[in-house]
Amino acid sequence: MLKIFKYLKFKEWVQAAISLVFIVIQVWLDLKLPDYMSDITRLVQTPGSAMSDIWEQGFYMLLCALGSVISAVIVGFFAARIAASFSQRLRSMLFYKVDSFSMEEINRFSTSSLITRSTNDITQIQMLVTMGLQMIVKAPILSVWALTKIAGKGMEWSLATGVAVLIMIVIIAFIMIFVLPKFRKMQTLTDNLNQVTRENLTGLRVVRAYNAEAYQEEKFEKANEELTKTQLFTSRGMAVMMPMMSMIMSGLSLAIYWIGAYLIQDAQAMDKLPIFSNMVVFSAYAVQVIMSFMMLVMLFILMPRATVSAKRINEVLDTKPTIISGTLTEGKTGLVGEVEFKNVSFKYPDAAEYVLQDVSFSVKKGETVAFIGSTGSGKSTLINLVPRFFDATEGQVLIDGVNVKDYDTEALYNKIGYVPQKAVLFRGSVSSNVAYGENGKETVSEEQVRKAVAIAQGTDFVEAMDSGYYADISQGGTNVSGGQKQRLAIARAVCRDPEIYIFDDSFSALDYKTDRVLRSALKKETAGITSLIVAQRIGTIMDADQIIVLDEGRMVGKGTHKELLATCQVYKEIAMSQLSEEELVS
Repeated sequence: MLKIFKYLKFKEWVQAAISLVFIVIQVWLDLKLPDYMSDITRLVQTPGSAMSDIWEQGFYMLLCALGSVISAVIVGFFAARIAASFSQRLRSMLFYKVDSFSMEEINRFSTSSLITRSTNDITQIQMLVTMGLQMIVKAPILSVWALTKIAGKGMEWSLATGVAVLIMIVIIAFIMIFVLPKFRKMQTLTDNLNQVTRENLTGLRVVRAYNAEAYQEEKFEKANEELTKTQLFTSRGMAVMMPMMSMIMSGLSLAIYWIGAYLIQDAQAMDKLPIFSNMVVFSAYAVQVIMSFMMLVMLFILMPRATVSAKRINEVLDTKPTIISGTLTEGKTGLVGEVEFKNVSFKYPDAAEYVLQDVSFSVKKGETVAFIGSTGSGKSTLINLVPRFFDATEGQVLIDGVNVKDYDTEALYNKIGYVPQKAVLFRGSVSSNVAYGENGKETVSEEQVRKAVAIAQGTDFVEAMDSGYYADISQGGTNVSGGQKQRLAIARAVCRDPEIYIFDDSFSALDYKTDRVLRSALKKETAGITSLIVAQRIGTIMDADQIIVLDEGRMVGKGTHKELLATCQVYKEIAMSQLSEEELVS
């Protein structure tokens, strides 16, 4: 838990120190009030006391109360300020850290868990800092100081206070043993609920198409019920605690006055006034002691979840990404847009079998290389090694003669125009999506955006939209069709003007006519730029300079369309399943 506070800045430690000073002042003022109460009691009970003396003591009491309120406001101000800035920094650190993760780390934590850690977990820390700065420090100071104040004022009253404190310690121990583990479990259950909810929302179309609403509701209810039961257990535990604390406080006050009544009854006339005065003071101090323990109970409500949250946040912040940025920004002199695989093998983390085995090929500048094979043959995995979404387990992937592991990641990504298998659009406008990226809005002109959209065969539908290139695109591109989304994703890659294009089955949502026209436009407008294409359609890759055939992770064919028809049985079977003999030889 304490480990997470290393991210506090010096300025925040200074503010915490200032808060500590005002907490001490507040406690001193709170504990000064009973002294004035004792003086007022003594003056009221003493014959011939001047009213002005009583008013004077009352004025001092008022000043103490006012000073205590001002101190509490200042402490609350600094606590809220520290908590807000600290949680803001943690959110930023988590976001940047997750942004640096490879797919291996993302999959290890899961998307839903990372979202929970960035929101709910940080909120728990913020609440602890806000409340804890006022309670963690104040409670022990208040209790110890109050105990020193009441020491020696009456053995009977001290015994009653000790019994009350002992009962409260037992209650706190009960919380520690039975309730704390449930608090720890709640964060994991929140993760699970978020995962089920996210899964249902992202797959809503499939859920409805298969009439699986009842099945999804059952899954959600199971996760929801488990979390609710745990929350109810902790809430009931706390609900029992607070009335018990109030009862102990009231019982202690009653016991002090009851003991005081017996002491006064048995005392001599001249000793009754000091006993009565001590009783009033002792009662006030004893209440302060109980209040300090109530603060500790409140702290125990916040601490368990915050401790778990801190551990989960530290797990993310302490995780070292497996994809480490290199230092090189350029490839070898004279080499541009060249890609080479040297005996590359790959298997996913913790997997037993290789997805790719001993793949070797080279691509020259301006060449179009296509990858084809059955589902699960490793096509997408292979091209994902080029932008280092994963690193090769064995062998080397070279761009412009340099191992991709040696490149600065930003420089590497600037060389690549990537179009994923599932087209991704972001909330914004058509223009902001096409000109997406670090250098997008500042350096890409409207003319370049229009040209990229035209190459991707999207001019007609974009200009038909309200506001044209400034038309709104909803999150995930849900207000455009699959084909439109795919063309805008291709336009985004074209607008980047990279050295290498990577198309991961990026033409699948297009009809044959649009596919053909788009590829012709790409070939004409992007001449001299290397293209790596994963495709399922033979028609999409027939004109490629080189076609690589994969089967169960192994390269079983390499050559042109005609060469592979003659030499590669796997390719021929795929081709025969899609095209007629006349189309194959045409």
